[in-house]
Amino acid sequence: MFMAKLKQFNCGRYNSYQSLMPSNNKSSLRQTNRNLRAEIDVLKAQIVQMKNDLSQSHTIRPKIDQMSNEVVDSNPYSRLMALQRMGVVTNYALIREKTVVIVGIGGVGSVTAEMLVRCGIGRLVLFDYDKVELANMNRLFFQPHQSGLSKVAAAASTLSFINPDVQIEAHNYNITLVENFDHFLNRLEHGGLKDDNPVDLVLSCVDNFEARMTINKACNLLGQVWYESGVSEDAVSCHIQLMYPGRTPCFECLPPLIVASGLDEKTLKREGVCAASLPTTMALVSSLLVQNTLKYLLKFGEVSSYLGYGAAKDSFYRVELKANPDCADSWCNLRQIQWRNHLQQLNLPIDSPWDIEERLEAQQIKNEKLKEALSKSKHEENDFGIELESESSSFTESTCNIKHDLSNSNSEIIGVKTLYTVDNKKFDSNSQETSDSFISQTNDSLESLMAKMKNL
Repeated sequence: MFMAKLKQFNCGRYNSYQSLMPSNNKSSLRQTNRNLRAEIDVLKAQIVQMKNDLSQSHTIRPKIDQMSNEVVDSNPYSRLMALQRMGVVTNYALIREKTVVIVGIGGVGSVTAEMLVRCGIGRLVLFDYDKVELANMNRLFFQPHQSGLSKVAAAASTLSFINPDVQIEAHNYNITLVENFDHFLNRLEHGGLKDDNPVDLVLSCVDNFEARMTINKACNLLGQVWYESGVSEDAVSCHIQLMYPGRTPCFECLPPLIVASGLDEKTLKREGVCAASLPTTMALVSSLLVQNTLKYLLKFGEVSSYLGYGAAKDSFYRVELKANPDCADSWCNLRQIQWRNHLQQLNLPIDSPWDIEERLEAQQIKNEKLKEALSKSKHEENDFGIELESESSSFTESTCNIKHDLSNSNSEIIGVKTLYTVDNKKFDSNSQETSDSFISQTNDSLESLMAKMKNL
């Protein structure tokens, strides 16, 4: 009985509210409702159309088990394997066994990821917690329809479509939070392709110092090699820096002023003010980063420990930096001690460059090739049938006689075999008979002579 009366009371109150509402407001709400429903129907139709277009125009290629150097239009790796055929790298297919971690999938990290995927990297591990926004559209890679998606999810979808052979592992969380650090550390230590080995390289593409310090701490603890990259706030300069624990400075060895002073980076940011961003600079630093990544992983060329670029004057600069023995990071100090002990065991100076072993190995290979070339026979047959007769640089009459007396029909040139003998009397300028035989007189006009020449 009580519930019935309560229901009757509520209905009466609702009816009274309706009676108090102006009729024009009711009609406008109904019209707004109809308009919204119509817009929803249009959006649903557009979604269906987009799905149809994608299913018809986009085809995902099948996975390829092994890289091939076969030059055909259907082989996505033929131009990459040409590096091996041309002697740039020893075995390019080794890239399929490498794992790279990218922290920060923004303007630099997303382009870096795409380049590595197109190069055929084995596994790519992505870390970011941000979402794609329309404000990101001045950069490369992301597209407007991905707005609102997490950056790692949007990147994983696009990258898998570009190259389905690459294993994509995406993690959508903030690595600077305490609760996420252990998992981040675990993926660096056991994220490799083979037997839970460590990853091969970590690439820092973040835009804040807190994340860089977190990566630095994790990599020093594990002895993990990583590359740091950055773009200036005015977007006209950029740099990449190799961080090899114990061998090169870590991020805390030579920290920026904000890190050294212990300031909070967030206090420096003003409301409504953002750093500048140019897709050209982002693409450039990504290219430098991936280029050195390939050189490091495939062991060719010279890996840059620090490379900077200034767009104002198109200036590049390289520097060699040493680790700080008074670094505040205890793990960095431990890695430095281990490196010095290793150099002493090899009887090398303790101030040797970070890649001294690679340099010595390259020099040894170069010396072996030179020794092999010198040991070969000097008269070994070749495709052109050329033999070395003498190592002398002077041309004497005994080695190369180029004098030929036309007046002597029996003269011979050393090393030259003639197929016929020339009658030198015909070309003797002193012979009156020869001269008369080639000279004739005529009274014909020039026009008649030209007509005769045409008839010849």
